[in-house]
Amino acid sequence: MLSQRCKYALRAALYLTDQWPGGGTARIADIAAAEGIPRKFLEAILLDLRKGGLLESCRGRDGGYRLAKAPDHLSIGDIIRVVEGTLAPIQCASRNRFEPCADCGDPQECVIRWAMLKARDAMAVVLDRCTLAEAARQRHSLSTPLDFVI
Repeated sequence: MLSQRCKYALRAALYLTDQWPGGGTARIADIAAAEGIPRKFLEAILLDLRKGGLLESCRGRDGGYRLAKAPDHLSIGDIIRVVEGTLAPIQCASRNRFEPCADCGDPQECVIRWAMLKARDAMAVVLDRCTLAEAARQRHSLSTPLDFVI
């Protein structure tokens, strides 16, 4: 399940995707107002996305935030990994933040972990294929039904 923080990060990234064609930046206040995100919370989220290499920040009168790469080179999975740390449903199924469960005798023989590894891999395939560019097009399309083809 995605945290509210992650949902806000995704919405902010989609807002910045809309700004991409002109290469412009967006101010925190503008993103917060447009997306209904508390400003202080958004500041921390954008800082994390910048530290994660997904955003760039610019100072000055026309400063703000912008995507660090083209929206077709950034995925929903990229955003989730920076904000949540992992796509895995449980820690023992994480590739980057593996931690064995306290009640598990041997992670290599755990059937629950085996199933969660399969779930993690399937989620990674789908979320890494969903680019910000595609998500923005979907967001702006009122007549196109959601397409769940992998």
